[in-house]
Amino acid sequence: MNEIAINLNPKLPWESIHEDKDFVRSLEELILPPYINTCRWFAGKARKQTLFQITNILEIPLSDSVAFLLIVKVSYDYGEPESYLLPVSFIDAASSNAREILPKGIISIAIINKKRGLIVDAIYDERFQQALFKNLAHTEEIFLKNDKILFSRGKGLSGEDINAPISSRVLPVDSSNSAMVFGEKYFMKLYRKLFEETNPEVDMVSFLTENSDFAFIPAFAGSVVWKQKDAPDITLGMMQRMVENQQDSWTVTGTYVDAFVESFTDQTFAIKEDVFQQVELLAQRTAEMHLALYSPDSEEGFSPEPFDEEYRTFLYKRLTDLLDKRYNMLIDSYTSITDPVTQKLAWDFMESRELIEEFAREILHKDIESLRVRIHGDYHLGQVLATGNDYIIIDFEGEPESSISERKIKHSPLKDAAGMIRSYHYAISSKMFNSEETKELDIKRVQTAADRWYRLVLITFMEKYLDTFGKPHPLFKNNNEINFLMLIYLLEKAVYELGYEICYRPDWVKIPLKGIVNVIREIEKLKM
Repeated sequence: MNEIAINLNPKLPWESIHEDKDFVRSLEELILPPYINTCRWFAGKARKQTLFQITNILEIPLSDSVAFLLIVKVSYDYGEPESYLLPVSFIDAASSNAREILPKGIISIAIINKKRGLIVDAIYDERFQQALFKNLAHTEEIFLKNDKILFSRGKGLSGEDINAPISSRVLPVDSSNSAMVFGEKYFMKLYRKLFEETNPEVDMVSFLTENSDFAFIPAFAGSVVWKQKDAPDITLGMMQRMVENQQDSWTVTGTYVDAFVESFTDQTFAIKEDVFQQVELLAQRTAEMHLALYSPDSEEGFSPEPFDEEYRTFLYKRLTDLLDKRYNMLIDSYTSITDPVTQKLAWDFMESRELIEEFAREILHKDIESLRVRIHGDYHLGQVLATGNDYIIIDFEGEPESSISERKIKHSPLKDAAGMIRSYHYAISSKMFNSEETKELDIKRVQTAADRWYRLVLITFMEKYLDTFGKPHPLFKNNNEINFLMLIYLLEKAVYELGYEICYRPDWVKIPLKGIVNVIREIEKLKM
């Protein structure tokens, strides 16, 4: 909390305080920089900040006051500036509400219009929480000077909750966004870092909820969008139904792998039947999600598209750029690799550069009649919740390192399938190569067992995935195209992973390298 007391204009009430230029300047120069740097959602801590500027102040009426949505632009000594959402409200120090504000929610002590109180992050203010829910429930529009804030209600918001009193609280987990819970039935995410486009997660969840019967996501209950007169719409928040879950599928798969490792150390190759049942169920739900996203009669943003020249060029450039960067990173770090198995995998990758590049060029001219649709985009075991006897798919924001525009590009659904396959490969490899039980065993024997487990899971997943679509289906022309696209997306994903492991987990470099070499071996078979 900032210990600075602001007393710039004691006659000006809080409701009009945004009109005081000196007050706003003090926020920008004295109050916000140190406060925002304490917030988990602020991604610019590691960069030298040169300016905090409040570019917009949007009003949200409260039951007895007003909250302001501050759009704070942060500039740095290098790189592009970023915009963040910070809702603020003022609480009289004498009120009972003041005692309920968590310390991390207090921005500053202030004296405004002769009243001593607290300027707080409004997500901790129950009045603001209730205003958000009420506006969503009633699909309100708040008109501003030139723009408006649009609250949209989705199918996930039950009619019985529209006018009924409902409890609210802030989730204690700190992350890149902030979350509130209403009535223990609804989960609302307030986006902190803003982008000059609608959020892909809101687009995806609302489309699946409103336009399909796919029930294996937290249903869309509403969104908050800042609609600007002369600029793109910006998503500020989204509400979904809460779902009960035991744990994510990465953790569940880990228990299956632990059992496999235990049997392996006893010289037994054993995979329980329920492992295959769970893999098949997840494959089915994945396919059903993609079937729901295949909507030929939908609006342009979700209608299927062909593998046109623009997309082929994008995919080719993305893959070749990744390959260039990862080759260079691997060459620079090769001398630090001491494990013979990893050295051999690295050498196989570097030696096959010409083969890989020749294969990648096929993207540009190969006949492909399969179609592209919007997909999850960051699909792996950690994005799927286990509910006991089924799965719920979450987090549709897309690849964190991609731009918002790139996250909305349509791909073959096989890109998601490849992401899940790579996740299974990580699950078995991380356990087999990094457990106490296997560290004294012959590395080639361990690798062989891991490969067999992975191959069985891959076949099980892909057979059920494709069977769920049925044949023929416009998304998948034939098996030749399926095999080609799977290799492209598996290669892209493994090459992407390699950069992360080189930088952050050098001991795990062998996992993406093995994924790359697996693809290389399949390409070699095609050349025979």
